This record gives sequence, structure tokens and C-alpha cells, in this order.
Amino acid sequence: MKKTLILFAVALLNTAAFAQTTWNSDKMHSKLQFTVTHLMVSDVDGEFKDFTATIIASKPDFSDAQFSMTANTASVNTGVDPRDTHLKTDAFFDVAHYPTLTFTSTGITKASPGHYKLNGNLTLHGVTKPVTFNLWYRGTINNPMSKADDAGFQVTGVIKRSDFNFGSGFGAAVLSDEVTVKANGEFGKAN
Repeated sequence: MKKTLILFAVALLNTAAFAQTTWNSDKMHSKLQFTVTHLMVSDVDGEFKDFTATIIASKPDFSDAQFSMTANTASVNTGVDPRDTHLKTDAFFDVAHYPTLTFTSTGITKASPGHYKLNGNLTLHGVTKPVTFNLWYRGTINNPMSKADDAGFQVTGVIKRSDFNFGSGFGAAVLSDEVTVKANGEFGKAN
């Protein structure tokens, strides 16, 4: 009987050690942005107003984290209505045919304390390609308002429009092929 109790206790500890926790993005404290260079002389910034992101991890340093993100392409916003309308057409996002863009991580590699390389598949404009982003885990804190744990992250990197057949009617002299991506996210512990 004593041996059975010890085995049961060990099994419980192992289950607790490997329990996965889900974290959901806090819309009020998260932002998904991009920057593209116009006419090789000026940067234009934009963002997606409607997106969700989720993290599943079992380790407190998030070194085993799995990230997923979905953005509503019709929520693109550069602060200029005519430009936003143009971005929603089939010349760019083609929101009628591709209403979302998604990212799903495939792996994470520690670069230094709190810094990782985040690998995954980005689907944009109907094309899925592997990408690598820089991930900065900014820490976890108990939120004094909600009394729950919140974790902060920043993701940065560069993608190429040409990899996704995005805005192919506009050459690099008009719009840079490279698009800088920056996401700041605050995530609340769901379970």
C-alpha cells in the first residue's frame, strides 16, 4: 500500500510538472504592426486592429512555448482611409478571398536569457511560408487589477512581400520588398 501511494504521488508530481498553461492576448495591451518603405525614402507604418494570439507553454521561462496568431486582414489600418481601402483590394490583402493571416509556431530556440528565435509558418495572401522572428520574453507579473498572472512579449522580424505574392504589381522602387513586423503582446493566464 505504501509503495502504491509513493507511485501515485510521483505520478501527480510529474503531471503537475508537465501541465500546459494557455495564455491569451489582452486586446487592450497588445499591438500587431508593420512598416514598409515607400519610394525608397519614407517609412509607412500600419497595424491590424483585430487580431488574437495564444500561447501554450509548460515551462515558466516559455522555452517550450507554442504560439498562434490570427489577424483579420480587413482590420488593416495605416491612418489614411484611401490607402487602407486600397490595401484591402486584390492588389494587396484581397480581403474578400483571404480574410485572415495566420502564424503558427513550429519551434523555439533560446538565444540568450529571455531572448529566443521563434520559427513558424506564416500564411498571408493564400501562401504559407516558414519564417523566423526574434522573440523577447519581457517577464511575468501578477496583475494588481485582475489578480491573475500576465506575461509580456515582443516579436520582431522581417518578411518579404515577394515570398507571399503580396502587392506584386508594385516593385521595390515603389514599396520595399522587405516588411518589418513588430508585435507587442500582453498575455493573460487562462488556466
